[in-house]
Amino acid sequence: MEEDVELVLNAKLMLEKSYSPYSHFRVGAAIRTKEGEIFTGTNIENASSGLSMCAERVALFKAVSEGHKSFTDLAIASSSQMPTFPCGACRQVLYEFSPEIKIHLKGKENEIFQLSDLFPHPFKKDSIDV
Repeated sequence: MEEDVELVLNAKLMLEKSYSPYSHFRVGAAIRTKEGEIFTGTNIENASSGLSMCAERVALFKAVSEGHKSFTDLAIASSSQMPTFPCGACRQVLYEFSPEIKIHLKGKENEIFQLSDLFPHPFKKDSIDV
């Protein structure tokens, strides 16, 4: 699969804006809407760690708050040399909007995955039996 250079570059640029005074683990993300617009995010930590927010969800929530609900690609860069996969919460939120989104991971080598391969058994809307 071909790497999306612009998307990965946007994710890498967000590393500088990370607020990670506790873990010192910086993460940047960039998400592309179906219309081709790119939104970025970075991880934001809090002294109460449960209130921290992942870069992936920051980027997605920014896009959704601007009216976008369908996405094609997400790039994730981090201060680690190893690729940083989205956490379970991020995978679930991404699935809500775009089950087939491509995930571009920046590490020593760039890797691309389908969300459905990383998250084969999501909680779905039809799981709610009301």
